[in-house]
Amino acid sequence: MCPDPKVRRIVSKTDFADFNDLRATFRSADYVAPYTVFNIGGNKYRLIVKMEYGYRSAYIRAVLTHAQYDRNKWKE
Repeated sequence: MCPDPKVRRIVSKTDFADFNDLRATFRSADYVAPYTVFNIGGNKYRLIVKMEYGYRSAYIRAVLTHAQYDRNKWKE
């Protein structure tokens, strides 16, 4: 279950072809290969997701505070 109901609702109802398509909807999303990073909770948290556009699936890698995200340990 996605921790941000707004993100979950939009992603579940939209067929994104690729990151550029997703970025048109979520302007604050960033691509940090191979993940898509969403700023959520008023930019206090980072939702790190592995998007599988061909399968219309999103796999949550981590939900971190901004400080945890900045430490880059989630990349290991």
